[in-house]
Amino acid sequence: MLMRFALALSALLAAPVLAQTAEAPAPAAADTVKVALDTSAGRIVLALDKTRAPITTANFLKYVDAGRFNGESFYRSMKFTAGGGIIQGGITSDARKLYPAIEHEPVSRTGIKHVAGTVSMAAFSPGTAKADFFILTSDIPSFDANFAAFGHVVEGMDVVKAIQASPTSPSKGEGVMKGQMLDPVVKITRASRVE
Repeated sequence: MLMRFALALSALLAAPVLAQTAEAPAPAAADTVKVALDTSAGRIVLALDKTRAPITTANFLKYVDAGRFNGESFYRSMKFTAGGGIIQGGITSDARKLYPAIEHEPVSRTGIKHVAGTVSMAAFSPGTAKADFFILTSDIPSFDANFAAFGHVVEGMDVVKAIQASPTSPSKGEGVMKGQMLDPVVKITRASRVE
């Protein structure tokens, strides 16, 4: 499953345009739901856009509210030579924790671009996203075509960057993911809504 996502992702990254930017501006507070990801590296707070990406946001919140991200991890750091890239997390411990795939909400519909600080669903192809997600540490406009962005980091971008800089195993991972697997992984101790 991860291998197919990696292959799809590598095809999109053939010639990405990257630019380092600060934390992405989040939508107005009335349109968002905040979620805290407490990790072994520190806290990350996301503002999820329930107005522009209602299906994707509802799916993510379903996992949060059921406690299904608790004890899972950020397990991947894809780095680019120009700096930045993505960190990826989600459910890898037990496939029974996964809900069915959701409808794809393209950037053309939501208007949420893949810029530094964006949170987006990992998927093999549109319409296959379940629980895995990634956070960008640089702008990657080529992701707009195939991935569903649904929010932004509003606190803890320093933690996201620290996770990205964490050690990776030179031998773990298959295909294009080889060398991108965090070793050790960064645990998500708790995912919860923030009032």
